[in-house]
Amino acid sequence: MHPFAIAGAAAGKLAHYALSGVVGGLIIKNAPAAAPAARKALVSGLAGGIVASRWLASAAEEARLKAGDMLAEARTTLGEEVPPPSAVTVNHDDHGHEH
Repeated sequence: MHPFAIAGAAAGKLAHYALSGVVGGLIIKNAPAAAPAARKALVSGLAGGIVASRWLASAAEEARLKAGDMLAEARTTLGEEVPPPSAVTVNHDDHGHEH
């Protein structure tokens, strides 16, 4: 995945949660009589934000997979062997601690 896509997704989530928190705080602080309705609206807004962030994560994963497919096709066009996506070299002897 492109680093700008990761940074953009993180910044979008941060901005959404910050804005929701500020607006929710102002609503609850300035309108105590309307607190139940404001709380319900805030919870609904946050739920919508969660759904949107899940959709964005799904779209980003789909884009990553499509980019990987195109990269593999380009390597095949050049006559290179394309490793499978799960090909990871793991050294089982050195796993970070002593026995």
